[in-house]
Amino acid sequence: MPSRELPPPPPPAHLREWLDETVVRADRARFLADLSRRGLGPGRLALLWAVAAAFALGWAFVGLAVTSFEAADPVESLFGAVFVATAVGVLVPAGIWFVRGARRERREHELLCGWIEAGREPVVDPALRAPVRSLVWLAASLALGACGLWTAFAAAAGARPGATGYGEVVGFVGLGMILWITGLLGAAKAVTHRRWAGRAGRPAPAVAARRGPVLSDVAG
Repeated sequence: MPSRELPPPPPPAHLREWLDETVVRADRARFLADLSRRGLGPGRLALLWAVAAAFALGWAFVGLAVTSFEAADPVESLFGAVFVATAVGVLVPAGIWFVRGARRERREHELLCGWIEAGREPVVDPALRAPVRSLVWLAASLALGACGLWTAFAAAAGARPGATGYGEVVGFVGLGMILWITGLLGAAKAVTHRRWAGRAGRPAPAVAARRGPVLSDVAG
């Protein structure tokens, strides 16, 4: 299975009755492990921060544009227009990148929930909780969010009329907000994974047990 392709959704409950139990168990374990690695892997955290860095870069050009227009000079205004165009050229692709990533993450979460409901594996499921990766995501995201809040509040509190330009305030406050929002997204992802892991550790619904010993571990 290529690394960029998502696993298929679980077969419907009425079809699982006719499938080989061993095959369903093997597919479930393999797909859940793959989806868990995708969701909390270091590459995904680096990708989130790369998108945040792109937004920060684009916002830095916004701050430069405000500073240029603030000078009220024709040459500086020309530079300001260039900075605005550059900011748009960076922020628009970053926004598209972010939306595509959010859609893919939502699809991955739907597949995770779907395959969990396809059965319960008491031995395999606890390994999917990834406590270390969840903690790394949570700690790194909280630290980034705290840094963003400090940057935004420090820039706003340290602004002095006549000494601090609007462009500088806009740039640093915007940067702080970008870092803060990125930290919130990362922390929310770690918490969501922990909630999903809690569902994975619960026993199968009682209705599945009435289908017989063969299907009790497959149908959820």
